[in-house]
Amino acid sequence: MVDRERRNSDKKLNAAELRAGLTPAQLDALTTLEFFRWELRFVRRPLFQDPIPVVFNRDGKRYAVLEPDGSLNENPGFKIRD
Repeated sequence: MVDRERRNSDKKLNAAELRAGLTPAQLDALTTLEFFRWELRFVRRPLFQDPIPVVFNRDGKRYAVLEPDGSLNENPGFKIRD
């Protein structure tokens, strides 16, 4: 078992890299969410599946998944580790 933490919170991903592969509806919804200070923190990229963008609210306590049609799913079926 590996004891080293692999997640690197100091490394900020480029916004263009995070947005790559998102649908036009997701990009439009993300623009609206950013107006309300939500932030795209990461994108899950499961093998052979569509990207799953995860956004957080301004205080980082709530998160949601941006669905391919641009809607928000606040109960995505997975938990975010601390």
